[in-house]
Amino acid sequence: MTLELSEHAPAEPLPEPSPLTVRRLKRVLGRTAAAVTRVFEAWPPGRWLHARLRAHLEVTVVDVALGRDSGAEWPKVAFLSDLHAGHYMRAPDLEALARLLMALEPDVVCLGGDLIHTSFGELAGLDRALRLLRAPLGVFAVPGNHDYARVNELAPWLAHMDAHGVRVLMNRGQRLEFGGRSLWLCGVDDLTEGRPDLDAALRGRRADEPAVLLSHHPDVFRVASRAGVDLQLSGHTHGGQIRLLGWSPYHHSRLGYEAGLYRHGRGQLFVSRGAGVSLLPLRIGTRAEVSLLRLKA
Repeated sequence: MTLELSEHAPAEPLPEPSPLTVRRLKRVLGRTAAAVTRVFEAWPPGRWLHARLRAHLEVTVVDVALGRDSGAEWPKVAFLSDLHAGHYMRAPDLEALARLLMALEPDVVCLGGDLIHTSFGELAGLDRALRLLRAPLGVFAVPGNHDYARVNELAPWLAHMDAHGVRVLMNRGQRLEFGGRSLWLCGVDDLTEGRPDLDAALRGRRADEPAVLLSHHPDVFRVASRAGVDLQLSGHTHGGQIRLLGWSPYHHSRLGYEAGLYRHGRGQLFVSRGAGVSLLPLRIGTRAEVSLLRLKA
């Protein structure tokens, strides 16, 4: 499946981080909701919902024209976001996702954040999946808001990624050589829980090479496109997760980025619907996905 490109030119400013007290309250509420859903998941209706979530997963193949170097060969990028390990996503589910992703034969694998749900203890559920993720150009990740399982604390998550060979691009970038040309792959910290620094992420990039930015939150895109980023990969929105007649009560992007491919200026943004769920174990009108982006000249 190839998504159609839509024009989008947001006018609102980027949101400011929530106050510390609000962030702490969100964690209390999140852990409470997770405890309730863990009980529900053990019941037959919960197991049925779990099975439906896995059965409706979609593989999305997206062709993205970078508009650079006619005839150039660019890598295939596998993108997986919003796993929410431990919340209706157990180790066998995560392993199956990793195998599905590897069957796409990507040149590089990118993880878009929210790999865990509410606790650093959920990192262990990712182990089997992370061991399977391998690609010629490497496996990279950025953190999402849920990966900050405790306010201002990310160290256990970072250590776990490092132990499994996943390179975290948090406000930094790395040059990838492919087909005789180079591409600047970079990432920023989460917009709502961390300290994203786009200037630091782009530092070292050459003017003649395209830049692909990983940002869990899509609302970085307007600033990123003005900074010369060719393509941004994001998650966070779950595609709205529940959509009724095209409307969703979940508004994770203040700028209207929910799912698919958008353009602003010369930059493009792909927003994944994510592989997991948050809060409610439901998806209505929007399917979970893993994505393969085929970059073109």
